[in-house]
Amino acid sequence: MARFFHDEDYYYDRGMRENPPAIRALYLVIIGILFAFSKVYWRWRVERAEELLPTGETGSVIISNHTSMGEVVATVCHIVRSGRRVRPIMKSEFNKNPIVKWFFARVGGIPVDRGTSDMKALRRAQHALQRGEDVLVYPEGTRIRSDDQPVEIHGGFALIAQMAKAPVVPLAVCGFRDVTPPGAHIMRPVKTWIRCGERLSLSDAPAELKRRERLQWLEDESVRRMYEVRDALREEHPGRR
Repeated sequence: MARFFHDEDYYYDRGMRENPPAIRALYLVIIGILFAFSKVYWRWRVERAEELLPTGETGSVIISNHTSMGEVVATVCHIVRSGRRVRPIMKSEFNKNPIVKWFFARVGGIPVDRGTSDMKALRRAQHALQRGEDVLVYPEGTRIRSDDQPVEIHGGFALIAQMAKAPVVPLAVCGFRDVTPPGAHIMRPVKTWIRCGERLSLSDAPAELKRRERLQWLEDESVRRMYEVRDALREEHPGRR
């Protein structure tokens, strides 16, 4: 029982399947509740989900556009229900709230200090991938609530993939922005979509590129594919964001 209240570093630095039994049980109960709620309320499904299946010994770096917390819930639930474990990368500002800090550490979150070369967070993500866990990254850094909102892509996920020799799976969501539209404070029942793009890795980069250029290619191409899938979903479902 003492480990139930262990400090957060204990959970950041260990595999999720190594957590104390009480924490693992609580995690699965929470996932079950959120899965049932989100499936009924947002009617999501994951298209081309086979791209998320492991093809080697490592997990995958999964990147996605970010419009609400709803897609985080749906994406994590899908991955866990498929028998895997996933570590969302979260901004360290969440840890200012002790309750949120306690909770996120135990459900797999890895905090990162944005705008810095946070090597501790990068190493934690690398080790998670090498254990076979997936790492979920939202490179936009924050929820994009409108198409007029400036978007700044935060790099780093390609470096994590390189360090762990892991693939990147671009993923996109559509409809989740309508879960809590501007001015609303209560979530609405809406239809939503999640679709995976084709996975890629550093070995897919043009052979003539140098090491640093290959890393930039992986980042740029992953983000390009993410937005390509997002735009295709929007075109198929007009008016949904």
